[in-house]
Amino acid sequence: MNRKELKIRNLTELGLILLIIVLLGYLSSLISIRLDLTSEKRYSLSPATKEILRKLEHELYIQVYLDGDMPIGFKKMRTSITDMLEEFRVYSRKKMDFEFIDPSENQDPEVRNEIFMELAGKGLKPTNVQVTEKDGGTSQKILFPGLILNYNTMEMAVNLLKNNPALPAEQNLNNSVESLEYELISSIKNVSADTIFKVAFIEGHGELDEYQVADITMELARYYNIDRGVIGGKTGILDEYAAIVVAKPREPISEADKFVIDQYIMNGGKVLWLVEEVSVNWDSLVYTTSTVGMYSPLNIEDQLFKYGVRINPILIKDINCTLIPVNIALAGEQPEFAPVPWLYFPLMIPPENLPITRNINMIKGEFVNVLDTVGGSGRISKTFLLTSSKYSGTVNPPCLITLEEVRKTPEEGTLNQSFLPVAALLEGEFESIFKNRLVSDFLPSKEYEFRETSLPNRMIVIADGDIIRNEVSVRGDRIIPLPLDQDRYTNQSYGNKDFIVNCINYMLDQSDLMPLRSRELKLRLLDKSKINEYRIGLQMINTIFPVAIIIISGLVIRLLRKKKFEK
Repeated sequence: MNRKELKIRNLTELGLILLIIVLLGYLSSLISIRLDLTSEKRYSLSPATKEILRKLEHELYIQVYLDGDMPIGFKKMRTSITDMLEEFRVYSRKKMDFEFIDPSENQDPEVRNEIFMELAGKGLKPTNVQVTEKDGGTSQKILFPGLILNYNTMEMAVNLLKNNPALPAEQNLNNSVESLEYELISSIKNVSADTIFKVAFIEGHGELDEYQVADITMELARYYNIDRGVIGGKTGILDEYAAIVVAKPREPISEADKFVIDQYIMNGGKVLWLVEEVSVNWDSLVYTTSTVGMYSPLNIEDQLFKYGVRINPILIKDINCTLIPVNIALAGEQPEFAPVPWLYFPLMIPPENLPITRNINMIKGEFVNVLDTVGGSGRISKTFLLTSSKYSGTVNPPCLITLEEVRKTPEEGTLNQSFLPVAALLEGEFESIFKNRLVSDFLPSKEYEFRETSLPNRMIVIADGDIIRNEVSVRGDRIIPLPLDQDRYTNQSYGNKDFIVNCINYMLDQSDLMPLRSRELKLRLLDKSKINEYRIGLQMINTIFPVAIIIISGLVIRLLRKKKFEK
C-alpha cells in the first residue's frame, strides 16, 4: 500500500469514528438513563409525578425566590430544589424551565420593600433569618422560601418551608425537603389541570359564615372552585361538587337535607364534617367571665353512626393547650392582661405516620368534643387523624365554664385520660341511612335512582367546628378576616389551615400523590459535642492527611520507577 492509499484509509477511519461518536451522542440524547443510588431514593420521582409532567401541554416557568446570602440550611434546601427541578425538567420533555431569584438583591430599600410586598401579595410567606457577613458580623435577612409557577397565563405561589415552632430549624428544613416533591407536583397538577374540582360550603343550618371561613376559602381557591349554598332538600343539587364542607352547623339538619347528603355520598361525593354537639358561647366569657356548655343535638347522630362514627357530647380539657389573655389584676385595680393556659382550647399533635398529618404544626381546637368509631358496615376502615394529649379529661354538659378556672390547678385525677380521638378518616363502602326506609317523600320524581350502598368513598369527621374558623377584625364598617393558622394574641402558628387543605386534597386525590407526604429522609447531623471535643484532630485530618497521601504516593511511584529502570 502506497503513501496516498494509507492516508486515504486513515482519513476514512477517522471520519467513521467521528460519525459513530456523533451518532452515539445523538442516540444518548434521546435515551434518558438516570440512576438513584441513595438508600432512601432521594432523587427518584413517583410514577404519578412522571405522568403529570409528561402530560404538560404548555411551557411551565418556575421562579424560585431562594438565592443569595443565606444560612447553610437554606443553601442545602436550595440544592435539593435544584436537583428536584432538574428531574422535573427531564421528565417534562424540556417543557419546564426555572430560575433562582434573590429578592433582596436590590440595594435600594424602597425598591426592595416593594418587591417584598409584591411577593407577599402573591401568597409567598416571608421568614426572618440571621446571616453571617463577609466581615464576620451577623445581620437579619428576609427570605421567601417558595416559588411561583407560571403556566398558560396562570400563576400560583407555593410555599416550601415547613416551619413548626416545636421543632429545631434543622428538622424543619429536612421536613421541607421531604415534602418537596408533593408540594411541587400537586401545585403543577392544579395549575395545569383541564378541569377544576368544585367544593361547596353548606349553608342553612347556622354554619360558619363566609367571613369566619374566609382564610381557608382563599387557600382552597388556589386548588378548587369554591361555592356556598343552601341544600333546601333538592335531590341532586350537590352532584356537580366533588366535595362539600359542613362547617359547624348550630341548628338541626332536616331529614330532607340529610337524604340529599346521604345520596350524594352514595354516589361518590366526599364530605368533610366539622360538627360538635356541645354549644358554648365564647362571647359570654369575654363579657361576663362565665358561660354554660349545653348539649345541642344536630339530628345527624343516626347518620354518622350509620357511617361508622359517633360524636360524644362531652368537652375535652387538656393540659396541652393554647393561651388566652385574662385580666389578672385584683378587683378595683387597673386591668392587667396576661396569657394563661386555657384547658378548653386543646392543642392536638398530628401523627407523623399519616399522609394527611405529616409535617404539620399542632392543631388548635376550641371546646372540642370526643369522637368514637362505632357501628358502620364491615367494609369501612377508620383511622384517627387527631387526638388529645396524654394528660386530658372530659366535662359533661350541662356545665358551668368560668375564667376563674385559670387561677386554679386542675384537681388530681381529673386529667387522667389519654389520647381522646377528635378526628377520623373513614374509607370504604358506606351504607345509606335511608336503606329499608320509605323515601318517597324525599324523591322529587321516579327518575332519580336511590342507592343503598355507596361506591368506594372517603369522608372525614372532626368533632370540632372551630378548627376551620378564623378570627375576624371589625374596623368601622369593614370586616377583616385574620389568618387561620396564627393566634391573634400570642402570634403562635398552628397547622389548622394545612390540616384542612390536606383533608380536602386527600379525599379528592386522583393521582395517588398524597403518599408522597409520607416520604422520609433521614436527617444526618454531625454530633456537635464530639466536633468540639476532637476539633484539632479533625482539622488536621482534613488538611494534612490529603496532602500526606499525595506526597507518599509520589514517593512510592518514584521508588518503583527507579527500581524498574535500574534493572
